[in-house]
Amino acid sequence: MEKVSIHIGDCHAGKRAMIIETLLGSCVAVCLIDPVEKIGGMNHILLPGEARVGRCDAVTRYAVNAMELLINKIMALGGNRSRLRAKVFGGAHVIAAFSGANSMGRINVNFVLNFLKLEAIPVVARDLGGRDARRIYFRTDTGEVFLKRIAFAKRHSVGAQEHKLQKRIRSEIEKGGEITLFT
Repeated sequence: MEKVSIHIGDCHAGKRAMIIETLLGSCVAVCLIDPVEKIGGMNHILLPGEARVGRCDAVTRYAVNAMELLINKIMALGGNRSRLRAKVFGGAHVIAAFSGANSMGRINVNFVLNFLKLEAIPVVARDLGGRDARRIYFRTDTGEVFLKRIAFAKRHSVGAQEHKLQKRIRSEIEKGGEITLFT
């Protein structure tokens, strides 16, 4: 069976049986499946909200953009939006610089759960929050998920990588981009 690894800002969906995997710290992964058509996919969300158009090169790092892209990919493969079911993972408190209540993980989780509620996509399984990083394996045709918790020594590394990437992205957003006017 084909295995696809996704990373921060990635999204993948498939109509045939495959396993999509990712590693999460404070990021959130949403696995969606249309159980009738057996079409599923997963994204890897770094930040809540949506990217400001033209100010970020990887808009799928943001929850709204990543969710819409995943839903659209599944529908393009023949999935039906009204049958989608979600499984949500991640959102750990792995970056010590933020308090538990204001951690990036908790903010990501709240945003994604609210998005799914507003879009009327039921959440049928979840493993969220806490302090553990997670490796997720999602089978696209059955919706089965295997979750593996990550040991403390590795968790620090995941949190540090996410924190560094978040700082770089926020810096890039603040810089803005060039504007070209056509005459």
